[in-house]
Amino acid sequence: MPVHFSAAPWPKSLKLISTLGTILILALGISAYLAIPIPSGFTHLFGLGIALVLPSILGLSLLFMVTGYAVEGSDLYVKRLFFSTRIALGGLSRVSFEPGICKGSIRLWGNGGLYSFTGLYRSKGLGNYRLFGTDLSRSVVLFRPRHVVVITPAAPHAFIEHMQHLFPTVHAEPGDRRA
Repeated sequence: MPVHFSAAPWPKSLKLISTLGTILILALGISAYLAIPIPSGFTHLFGLGIALVLPSILGLSLLFMVTGYAVEGSDLYVKRLFFSTRIALGGLSRVSFEPGICKGSIRLWGNGGLYSFTGLYRSKGLGNYRLFGTDLSRSVVLFRPRHVVVITPAAPHAFIEHMQHLFPTVHAEPGDRRA
């Protein structure tokens, strides 16, 4: 039976990025649509294609936003709007609460704040890692062989305690219990 953990509430920065990004993308999409020449031929189809790309960015970002986490057996499931992303936890060596771990990271591929922070990132401290989060001040780092994953549960210490219970040999660092 899976154990569910809520995603951390959106901080002001994520709310601001998401609101401004949505407004900007919708405005650009509408402007592109209104700029499409008279309905005929290649130019019309090309303009329509450009106008539809922008709203599709919003749709994809909504589909992939992080809504929570579930741990079942030796798998972590990152809950999305209509599906989940499975992450195998086999070989998990360490779990730690590290609120500032994502500072200075570079996004290699993914979403940098339109409804969530997800994708492949790189930092000096972690190297390449996968991020599935909302409030980066609640970052929990999962160290697996050759792969590092960062998530942001609403209750980081509860998540770490559950990992410690599930994987007794894993080194767990609960960090600051106020989070």
